[in-house]
Amino acid sequence: MEAIILAGGFGTRLRPLTYTRAKSLLPILNEPMINYIVRSLPKEVNKVILAVNYRKKQIEEFFETHDCGKEIIVNDEPTPLGTGGAVKFAENHLTGKFFVLNSDIIASLNLEEMISFHEKKNSASTISLWPVENVSEFGVADVKDDGNIVGFVEKPKQEDAPSNLINAGAYLLEPEILDYIEKGRLISMEKEIFPRIIRDTNRFFGFRFSGYWMDVGRMSSYIDVHKFLMKRKNLQNYIGKNCKIKGKLLDSCLGENVEIRKNTELNSTVVYNNSIIEDNVTIANSVIGENCFIETGSKIMNSVVGDKECIQPNSVLNNHLRWTQSIPNGYPKKQIGNVIGE
Repeated sequence: MEAIILAGGFGTRLRPLTYTRAKSLLPILNEPMINYIVRSLPKEVNKVILAVNYRKKQIEEFFETHDCGKEIIVNDEPTPLGTGGAVKFAENHLTGKFFVLNSDIIASLNLEEMISFHEKKNSASTISLWPVENVSEFGVADVKDDGNIVGFVEKPKQEDAPSNLINAGAYLLEPEILDYIEKGRLISMEKEIFPRIIRDTNRFFGFRFSGYWMDVGRMSSYIDVHKFLMKRKNLQNYIGKNCKIKGKLLDSCLGENVEIRKNTELNSTVVYNNSIIEDNVTIANSVIGENCFIETGSKIMNSVVGDKECIQPNSVLNNHLRWTQSIPNGYPKKQIGNVIGE
C-alpha cells in the first residue's frame, strides 16, 4: 500500500524560515516535521511517495541519510500541482487504495482505524474530519449519521452550518478516483474533485477522530505545536545537545549548540541550531533561525529571524520578519495552491 505525502509547497506563511529549507523539514522539537507524518503510517504502507517541488534536493538528502523503514520515492513535480495534480502525478507508483497526507498536519489520527472504516463502508473516498468551534472560518462537511458526506458548505454562519466537522487533511482513496483528475495542471482535490465524487458515487465518507489536530501552516501554530507537544511530554522546555544556558527559559525549544547568555529570558520561543543570544535579551513568541547572533539588550516579540541574521545591540523587533539576504529565485510573493480547509 502507498501513501502520498504532499511536501511540495513553498511555505510562504512560514517565511523567512522557508527561504532556506523545505517547509516539511522545519523542525518540531528538533525533528523534521515530515518525520511525524511518516511515523504515523500503518504497517500496511510500505511505500511513501513524496510530492515535492521546492527544495527537492534537501528532502532527498534527508531521506538518503535517515532510514524510516519504508521505500521512499521523491516525485519531483515540474511545477506546483496542488493536491489533485500531485496525486495524478504519482499515479504510476500506485497499486491500489492509497493515502494522501499533508506534510504540515500534526494529529492523533489513527490511520489503521481509518483503513478499517473505509473498507467497512466500501468507500470510494474517505477523508478525516475534525470538530471545530468556529465553523465560519472553514469549509464544513454536510455528513449523515452513517458518515456519508453529501456536500460541503464554505464558511457558513454558525446557525447555517450542517455540522462542526471540517476536512482535516488526510484522504484514503480508491484507484477509481484517479480517473477524475486531469493530468499536468494545478488542481484542488477539495474544490474540483471531491464535489464530483460526491455527486457520482454516493461513496464519499468522513472519518471522525478525537484527540488533537494542528495545522502547522502559520508561525503562531508552529510555535503552538512545540508548546503542545512539550506539555504532552511533561516538559517545561526542550533543549538540544551541547547547549549553554545561563538565562531563563519558559515553554521554549532550543536546537543543538545554542548559547543563552546571562540575564536573557526566552518565553514561547524556538531557537534553531548554532545560534547565540547575548546578555540581557528578551524574546517572546518568536522563532530564531540557524546560526543567528542576537546582540545584547535586544527585545524580540512576535517575530521571526531568518538563518544567519545578526540583530544589533538594543534592537527592538515587534511583529517583524527579519531577512536581509537575497530571496531564492522563484520564491512566490504569495501562497500557491490551496489550504486544506478551503
